[in-house]
Amino acid sequence: MAVYGNKMNLHIKYGLVALFFLLAACSSEQSTAPAKVPHGYYATLRIVEDGRQLHIGPFVGYYFKPANPNDFSRMDFICLNERQFYTKDLPDGARIYEGEAIQTTLPREIPLPAAEGDRLRPIFDKQIPATWWATRPQPQEEFVHFHSCYDAAGPVHTGYWLRHRAVAAFTYDMGGRVGPESILYHRVNPGADRDFARIVEFDWGPGKSAKEE
Repeated sequence: MAVYGNKMNLHIKYGLVALFFLLAACSSEQSTAPAKVPHGYYATLRIVEDGRQLHIGPFVGYYFKPANPNDFSRMDFICLNERQFYTKDLPDGARIYEGEAIQTTLPREIPLPAAEGDRLRPIFDKQIPATWWATRPQPQEEFVHFHSCYDAAGPVHTGYWLRHRAVAAFTYDMGGRVGPESILYHRVNPGADRDFARIVEFDWGPGKSAKEE
């Protein structure tokens, strides 16, 4: 785990199958890295904000690199196809995405969604509040996926909008476990993945369940 310090400026489900695999993607206990992770990239980051610790990660295959040790407003990330978790088209450990993560605090006048018992609580597509959706960085059509940070009590309004740029062509099929009926399933070509699932995710952290809160 990397530790850095800085001061940050800070439901409608689309089918049980899609939700199950979305939640599984955040299972840190299953996350391994068969491929070499570049120097400076981390699966988990701990951020100190005015004496409060916030965390981001880990997610299967995702590794983050801060712009610099004192600036978490922007991070680079890579996504590896660990255990062919995201696609059966490419081998275990292949790099499938590179991208940017831009720190954002969602408007707090809308409360966080109620706990449901899983680590991750997703809000899908048209159920995302307009004021939250409007916080996407430019180019907004490429920043379509938000993942919250979390502290000791659970998810917070602060997190990152992610911009995924594919480095290979493949079908995003969760290793063959989902099909076209899933919000996650889509064909990916090299370049900005504007079809990446539009989801705002609130994270209780690894090894925790919202039931515990």
